[in-house]
Amino acid sequence: MPLANADNSHTVLEAVFDALPDSVFLIDPASSSIVYCNREAWSGLGYSRAEDLLDHSVLSLQRDVIGPEQWLSIAAEIRARAPYVFIGCHRHRLGREIPVEVHTRCFQFNNREYFLSVARDITLRTQLERDLSARDAQLRFALNEASDGLWDWEISSDKVFFSPQLKRMLGYGPDELEPTLSSWTDNIHRDDAGMVGRVLDEHLAGERERYEAEYRLRNRNGHYLWVHDRGRICERDENGRPSRVVGMVQNITDRKNLELRLQQLASHDSLTGLLNRREAEIVLDTQLGLCERLGVPLGICLFDLDNFKHINDTHGHQCGDKVLAGVAQLFGKHIRRSDFLCRWGGEEFMLICVDSNLEQLRHRIETLRHLLAAHPWEGIDALEQVTASFGIASCPEHGRDARELFIAVDEALYRAKAAGRNRVEPAAIKPLTP
Repeated sequence: MPLANADNSHTVLEAVFDALPDSVFLIDPASSSIVYCNREAWSGLGYSRAEDLLDHSVLSLQRDVIGPEQWLSIAAEIRARAPYVFIGCHRHRLGREIPVEVHTRCFQFNNREYFLSVARDITLRTQLERDLSARDAQLRFALNEASDGLWDWEISSDKVFFSPQLKRMLGYGPDELEPTLSSWTDNIHRDDAGMVGRVLDEHLAGERERYEAEYRLRNRNGHYLWVHDRGRICERDENGRPSRVVGMVQNITDRKNLELRLQQLASHDSLTGLLNRREAEIVLDTQLGLCERLGVPLGICLFDLDNFKHINDTHGHQCGDKVLAGVAQLFGKHIRRSDFLCRWGGEEFMLICVDSNLEQLRHRIETLRHLLAAHPWEGIDALEQVTASFGIASCPEHGRDARELFIAVDEALYRAKAAGRNRVEPAAIKPLTP
């Protein structure tokens, strides 16, 4: 269900952050300052409110980060790896150190870079590792991999031991999950099954030090959980072939949902739900490369709502927002599944159409133009009609890269508005220079 507005989105996200059992930090990469933290973060470090922790930076919080130069090096690694995972110690307000496992990702929002760090307190795990390091392979693996459920696969018989905790995580009773490999693999999401099998085969073949994968797994009720699954060969037969693999599974559904929501916020316009300009530029570059490889044309359309300032001034900005969202909804219903509709900024939108030459694109855009002009705006008094001006261009006629196409389509839009608005204008084909 989409959120109604940006304020509601912010409130819901704060509630989601505060409900998480792990500490969440939003970090400014340039200064290492903490700009946001959830309840678990500030309370777990002994503070009585979030503001007290926001006075700190990674340099004062993280024992293992010695100074600004080391932080810059770490920041570069975070940008290069997703996610960046490390084990270190956080400093409690009273001075003691708390061992943590930290997962960090880099993302962009409103043209600003942030690091999102999710830290898990591994005090108990660390203590157990010290106290019980001499135990057998199952226990050693469980201690090395802080997780929720254990599995033990005997390769020759294809029998798998699933721990009671793992069965409970998936909604099964003690005797409900058959102890076979297929009872597990059959529940892996079909879009993830190939990747999981490939990674496991590579570990068994000695191409990977261990097996590790994140994927969707169906529980007893038919719903999919996101899990972090990892394992390692712990026994071999007399010929050196793997005979036993032990692993652990962790439910990471909350973390994945949070990541997906943050990605949505970073790549989509909150008012219309469309891709934002930054994401549109990425999509355009990607689709241009695809069309070049396939040898098919690509069309783009830049359009602008006519007299939108007058709508805002006459009917109010709330009405203007309804019009923007309404246009996005109307056009979204009448474009192909392969097309990309984006909010370019203000009252400007962009449509990217793969495998469309200029004539095909013009036909589609004329259809959209007529739909918009005839659309009844119910609930907005005295607003009889909304129209738009459209500029269109195609690759390769008007350019082979995003910059050339945008210059061409922007010029075409300008001509459409200058010629009286509510019209479609194709870009001019510039003559080749000798």
